[in-house]
Amino acid sequence: MNCGVLITGGAAPWQIFQRDGRGFAAIRLEGSYCPARLSPDVPIRFERPGASGEKVCARVVLEESGADAVPWQPCALLPGRRWELLLPAVPAGGPYRVETRMEHDGWDGLSVTRGDMVHHIGVGDVFVVAGQSNACGRALTPVEDPPELGVHMFRCSGRWDLAAHPLDEATGAVYFGNYSNHNPGHSPFLHMAKRLRRALGCPIGLVMAPYGGSPLSWWNPEENGALTENMLEMLRDARVAPRAMIWYQGEAEGYVDGAEDYLERFSAFVAGARARLGQPDLPVFTVQLNRCLNEVSERLDRAWGMVREAQRAAAARLPGVFVVPANDLPLYDAAHLSPEANMRLGDRLADAMLCELHGRGAPWRAPEADRAVRLSPCRARLGFSHVQNRLDAFGAPAGLLPIEAEDAGGFVPLAAYAAERDALLLDFARPPGPGAVLHGAWRMNPGAAIPQDLGRAPMLSFYGLPIEDEKGGS
Repeated sequence: MNCGVLITGGAAPWQIFQRDGRGFAAIRLEGSYCPARLSPDVPIRFERPGASGEKVCARVVLEESGADAVPWQPCALLPGRRWELLLPAVPAGGPYRVETRMEHDGWDGLSVTRGDMVHHIGVGDVFVVAGQSNACGRALTPVEDPPELGVHMFRCSGRWDLAAHPLDEATGAVYFGNYSNHNPGHSPFLHMAKRLRRALGCPIGLVMAPYGGSPLSWWNPEENGALTENMLEMLRDARVAPRAMIWYQGEAEGYVDGAEDYLERFSAFVAGARARLGQPDLPVFTVQLNRCLNEVSERLDRAWGMVREAQRAAAARLPGVFVVPANDLPLYDAAHLSPEANMRLGDRLADAMLCELHGRGAPWRAPEADRAVRLSPCRARLGFSHVQNRLDAFGAPAGLLPIEAEDAGGFVPLAAYAAERDALLLDFARPPGPGAVLHGAWRMNPGAAIPQDLGRAPMLSFYGLPIEDEKGGS
């Protein structure tokens, strides 16, 4: 139907608009109007001869009740029977429905007054997801994680939609970076978004821009950066400045010898993305690499350890960058998280976001090894920050604790250990030599006995932490 008020831009079904710091979003609508025809084949004029004063109006209502969120507003009429309207303060909430209508001075009861509508839009927080296959999600076993009204996504088809697994599927993809190389499955982000929606009371949007197998160079604008360009194009088309970015990547670096300078290159990626978005303080929530059982070797162990350490260091050194652990989570296959693991990771991300972005919830940071001090030739104390309860190593034998010393003579195994509230006392089979360092949960498969803050979170993996003398120095 081409009569009445037509909406041609500004809002699309299922779209989520990012709220500002006051809790509002500005929405600009535009379109055309045609009061005189029902269709090109029915040339009937319904208004009375001499009638004038055509008006176009729009409003925003709650989808569930029809109650006004923004009452009827007059639109500006432009040449060529065009119209536009800026709604400067649509409050956080929804899903909403946009309605339009025509009004006529001297209306005779027959003139066309109908207007287009846009359903299921919302104002809340939008997150962009970047990275490689664990960001896409690969788990294909069943899990109860259904869609939920108020959690929407911008699909690679270029359209907003209700968010549903698999989030990163490539049907109708119009962006080169989303022609997936494998069918995706379950991922952490729908569960994360539902947690956020329920806690914040506003809709959540997701823009999925990861690519399976992608190394950091494909994202870093100082190397290749093609996938960052793809992400920026998606965000432009989604018409959103994201509230934060979620980054889950690093597995590829061991295979392309990209681990040793991961921190510098990741820093360049973050700086470049922030600059291009015009958001210098854009928060970035990273996931420290999960375990992997594929092609395990010492070379890849070291690469995994260096990437995990770089992810830990980035959160310590770069303002607005945060990291959550995944080293304890179970796998679906040799390298990808299971659905149950994705749900747990979604909780960790939601907890971090609620605290860091909104000042809500309990402390979320995982225990982090911050200093190793030699107490005697064969004993060192490894201290941790961010311990809320107490460290627990499950009573595992020393040989299963994933903490090793390394010096010029090679690896120094643990002979025994004892757990304090926020430290581990480590006894080694021989004295670690000068320049010795500690590695923790660093190998591709770090094992099952990763020390945790009891009932809360496992320690972050670390690599190359110096063992210092009690008076300082290593």
